[in-house]
Amino acid sequence: MVSAEQVWDALAEIPDPEIPVVSLVDLGVVRDVRVSKSRVRVEFTPTFLGCPALEVMRDQMARRIEELGAEPEIEVVHDDSWSTDRITPEGREKLRAAGFAPPAPREPSGPTLLQLQPGSFRCPYCGSTETTLENLFGPTPCRSIRYCRTCRQPFEQFKTI
Repeated sequence: MVSAEQVWDALAEIPDPEIPVVSLVDLGVVRDVRVSKSRVRVEFTPTFLGCPALEVMRDQMARRIEELGAEPEIEVVHDDSWSTDRITPEGREKLRAAGFAPPAPREPSGPTLLQLQPGSFRCPYCGSTETTLENLFGPTPCRSIRYCRTCRQPFEQFKTI
C-alpha cells in the first residue's frame, strides 16, 4: 500500500507544463491527497479555469500514481479558486532563480493591483526595485512583463491573484 507522503513526494517531481522550474506541488495546485487501500484521490485546482495544461497535469499525476502501484482518482476542484498565496516558499525561490519575479503576498484586506505600482517588484537578476511594467499581458494570463532599469533585463512577473 502506498502512503500519502509517497504520493506527495511523487507529485512534487512533476514539473508544471508551462513553467517547468516549479513542480505542481510548488505551484500549489495540488490541494489534497487521500489514500484508501489501493486507491489514491488527488484534488487539484488549476491556476485558472481555462488553463490549457489542465489535461496534461491530470494525466501526469495519474501516471505517477500508477507508477506507485495505486489506482488514481484525479479531481479538478472548481469551488475554491487558486491564488498565488498557494505557491510554496521553495516554489517562489525556484521562480526567482529562474528569472521570474514571484508574486507579492496579497493584502489581508483584499486584492490590489500591485503590478501597477512602481518599485513593487524586485528584479530576479539584480534585486533592484527600479522596475517598470512593460506589458500587463505576458505569455500566460497569470504573468506580465517587467523591465529592470538597473540591469536592463526584461523579466516575467507573476501577477498577484
